[in-house]
Amino acid sequence: MSTAESPAHPRFAEALRALGLDVEVRRFPDATRTAAQAADAIGCDVAEIVKSLVFIARGIPGAEGAEQGTEEGEPVLVLMDGSSRVDVELVRRELGAAAVRRADADLVRETTGYAIGGVPPFGHRTATRVLADRGLLGHAVVWAAAGTPHTVFPLDPASVIAHAGAKLVDVRERTA
Repeated sequence: MSTAESPAHPRFAEALRALGLDVEVRRFPDATRTAAQAADAIGCDVAEIVKSLVFIARGIPGAEGAEQGTEEGEPVLVLMDGSSRVDVELVRRELGAAAVRRADADLVRETTGYAIGGVPPFGHRTATRVLADRGLLGHAVVWAAAGTPHTVFPLDPASVIAHAGAKLVDVRERTA
């Protein structure tokens, strides 16, 4: 399938081409914005969905603006399986940041070039620090957004992590 024919967002289709990846991008008539919606549409377990979540980390040692303690901080992408939640405190500790919080929809779009619910794990507008939770490696194949809330693609998790340039970490919220 050529980039022009792909149902993926044009920026993401270009990223696939640049990386030499030939993956099947599926488009669904109903939105697959949430992990549960995507899993239902695909027919897979919700844990096999990759959530691409943007956070803002303030005061990361050595990061641009860290010395000034800027209000905004640095965007950080966290890749998490669809059945788990990110433990923001573990992300903060992993980064050595003063504070971490979820990014709002405007900052997600500004940073990645995509709307919430369609953010892929790579192919973003700006280079961003990426953390990937180790739990993703528990699956043979995972599904991630292809740049729109209606499109997804499958790939082995090690390749997703590598193409995202992610650091493998343990940032999953633990249940009691």
